[in-house]
Amino acid sequence: MATAVIMPRQGNTVESCIVTKWHKKKGDKVETGDLLFTYETDKATFDEEASVSGTVLAILHDEDDDVPVLSNMCIIGEEGEDISEFISSDDAVEAKPDETVEEKKVDDTPQKQETAEVPVQIQGEIKISPRARNRAEKSGLDISYAAPTGPNGRIIERDVIKLKESGPAFTKAAAQEYTQGAAYEGTGIGGRITAADVEKGPGTKAPAADFVEYEDVKLSNIRKVIGQAMHASLSGMAQLTLNATFDATAIMRFRKSVKTMKDEMGLPNITLNDLVVFATARTLLKHKDLNSHFYGDSMRKFNTVHMGIAVDTERGLMVPTLNFCDMLSLNEISLKGKELAEMCKSGTINPDLLQGGTFTITNLGALGVESFTPVINPPQAAILGVCGITTAVRGEGSNIEAYKAMGLSLTFDHRAVDGAPAARFLKDLCRNLENFDVLLLGQEVNQ
Repeated sequence: MATAVIMPRQGNTVESCIVTKWHKKKGDKVETGDLLFTYETDKATFDEEASVSGTVLAILHDEDDDVPVLSNMCIIGEEGEDISEFISSDDAVEAKPDETVEEKKVDDTPQKQETAEVPVQIQGEIKISPRARNRAEKSGLDISYAAPTGPNGRIIERDVIKLKESGPAFTKAAAQEYTQGAAYEGTGIGGRITAADVEKGPGTKAPAADFVEYEDVKLSNIRKVIGQAMHASLSGMAQLTLNATFDATAIMRFRKSVKTMKDEMGLPNITLNDLVVFATARTLLKHKDLNSHFYGDSMRKFNTVHMGIAVDTERGLMVPTLNFCDMLSLNEISLKGKELAEMCKSGTINPDLLQGGTFTITNLGALGVESFTPVINPPQAAILGVCGITTAVRGEGSNIEAYKAMGLSLTFDHRAVDGAPAARFLKDLCRNLENFDVLLLGQEVNQ
């Protein structure tokens, strides 16, 4: 019995996903557990495995398609089975066995590539299937030059694929005059090289066959979302950054002692960032203007801290949320923070865990950054940047001493918070970090 594989729903807020790669093609045999396709939300990437064994009878969506969740992705069953119940009328036209796209050798000469100097369409609207139109739009192709092979003169997907593979296009007149190997600028319809372009001569000498001048890399869905969010943040907020440093001697000494005894006491590998997260969560409770969401005509001030922790991944920046961070112990912050970071890096994090932050911490200290301007995640009112450790000096008169200092960069929305309250939060945070042992003891007493 044929089985439809659907696009999974990853989180309650996800409405659609992008197909990034198919690992199987129509006609392939699959076993339970085989990797079928990879897809991504606006925050994470996932792999979908086969839940049944059989043959891939149809693939209903292409790579780069934006597919609504719970939609049919492909059909697995036995060869010859009727799968019409799973396929829409538009998809059915292109799923017929006799219209499977085959790889054909393309003649490199432009005379073979160009068969018509004018669009195939003579009059009226061009007949084209939705899938073919979608692929043409994504590839930037002029569909009027595609030779239709579908029913009733309809352009189908394989026609668009053939048009895309045809390479540089010449008009008939230009094809008779061009110099092989020369590089011309196409000024004709759809970028075609015309006789006038050939007459002007090549713009530059064609480079060696193996030379690649540049590479166009398609942006991932995550990268697009990051770009849109950052642009919206900077264009829609009155952002201001305050920079400060504190004496890191106490937290460095504390971390060293924990590191020395962690195996003996069964402690996790607590990092300096864990210490900063712990101290920030406790400090924010006394500065609720910073631990808030700003909505233009109102503010939502939180009585608990849902800490967003920026994580650098191969797919881009992700910010999982450590919920109720002010109620967690240092050990819990360390363990749960590492668990969230690992899920982000492996692409398995549930999108729901990337929502609801009230404040964010981003750390570039390990990369040697001494000061920077972090960008706020709206509707949050502030974000803290953690910088690297440097050597600073202090003293009075002739008594000068060197010490290890760590920088903090606080960006806040000036619409929601004034400079003085933001500076007071930064001052209190620096004091708490310089006296981390006392802060930790006070937390244990309060519990």
